[in-house]
Amino acid sequence: MEHKICKLSELKKGQIAKVLKLNNENLELRRRLFDMGITRGVIVEIKKVAPLGDPIDIYLRGYELCLRKKDMECIEVEVIV
Repeated sequence: MEHKICKLSELKKGQIAKVLKLNNENLELRRRLFDMGITRGVIVEIKKVAPLGDPIDIYLRGYELCLRKKDMECIEVEVIV
């Protein structure tokens, strides 16, 4: 079964994906995302989406993290569920 590859910002509530890479030239943001646990191979789940669609809560490594949609656009993922 082939999995779809897309941006983390494109996922809907309840979807689960594996992080493939961070496509970001902003080294400060890239470092911050790494520090928060968003690294290659980590499994993330979309938990909650704000009423206007931004920000979005994701679950990874045993905790929930709230990210802006703009910051999620640089994260390439492979959809699992």
